[in-house]
Amino acid sequence: MCSLCSLQFSSLPLTLFKPKGHRMRRLVLLCALLCTTIHVAFSIRDGLMRNGNFELGPKPSDLKGTQVIGRFSIPEWEITGFVEYIKSGQKQGDMLLVVPEGAYAVRLGNEASIKQRFMVIKGMYYSITFSAARTCAQEERLNISVSPDWGVLPMQTMYSSNGWDSYAWAFQAEFPEVVIVIHNPGVEEDPACGPLIDSIAIRALFPPRPTNKNILKNGGFEEGPYVFPNTSWGVLIPPNIEDDHSPLPGWMVESLKAVKYIDSDHFSVPQGRRAVELVAGKESAIAQVARTIPGRTYALTFAVGDASNTCAGSMIVEAFAGKNTLKVPYESKGKGGFKRAELRFVADSTRTRFTFYSTFYHMRSDDFSSLCGPVLDDVKLLSIRKP
Repeated sequence: MCSLCSLQFSSLPLTLFKPKGHRMRRLVLLCALLCTTIHVAFSIRDGLMRNGNFELGPKPSDLKGTQVIGRFSIPEWEITGFVEYIKSGQKQGDMLLVVPEGAYAVRLGNEASIKQRFMVIKGMYYSITFSAARTCAQEERLNISVSPDWGVLPMQTMYSSNGWDSYAWAFQAEFPEVVIVIHNPGVEEDPACGPLIDSIAIRALFPPRPTNKNILKNGGFEEGPYVFPNTSWGVLIPPNIEDDHSPLPGWMVESLKAVKYIDSDHFSVPQGRRAVELVAGKESAIAQVARTIPGRTYALTFAVGDASNTCAGSMIVEAFAGKNTLKVPYESKGKGGFKRAELRFVADSTRTRFTFYSTFYHMRSDDFSSLCGPVLDDVKLLSIRKP
């Protein structure tokens, strides 16, 4: 029992507990609910972590040029190795360093890391979203971990024209207090050659379950990682081989490249507030395995469109339901819109794999440097009577 309830019980008159026991049970239940609410309120914070945008910086005495001196010089963070405090507009040779949100970010040199402790609810799933940009190295990657989970996020492919991408990574809390570590394992000749990191946020995930209206889980993609409200490039969901727990509950990214999680505040979305953009052709696929009954007929329906992000051209989304397949063409003008498709099939197994990917590669027509692709949304699976 929490201390607040203990205090309340100690201050109540004993006569309260002498009549029928229902009063006692009500009070115990009320206190349990109150304690749960307080615990959740202090543990779950959807949004930036403490000083997650690094706007609170080191004291001038803790800086040697741009290098941060001292493990605890950046408020709320512990650092190791060569870490720099970067101001937006700072130059590195001929390159101008830009910060996506606010005025400051950090750069991780070779074998450098940043870490922060925070409270969670043991057993729950969480997603971490952070923005990162390459600087002078071409083969950059980042290790991210919340013990015992860890993953490697490759940064060779940049998906936005300004050099910044937001990445999502998920974990299941094994302890009520955990430590997130973002580490640069690079071995560049220049120790300052490392990625910029900014805007680190957390979101609690509540994995959805199949319903009588949809056998697939999270078919509308409404449950997913935190999306920064002031960025317009979406969030990359890394390949499943890089992530033990998907930040897109119910779905696996079965490909070499990421898929992009987009929101209706910045993109055109066919249904609801979230969707997935298949941004890297056949290298960018998502999949889900669902229970089916052999011999029964099913209908797989979904929406295909464009994100209204100048991604124009002839698109094709290929859908697979076990051995059955359907190619859905979509002529995009890059200004939004969608069409619906249906794949009917007879299940031949108790478990059927459903996979979606884009047939072609596409680039945005306004900069010719940003990967893009068709939007997938509102994926539903229902059992139907044979026609």
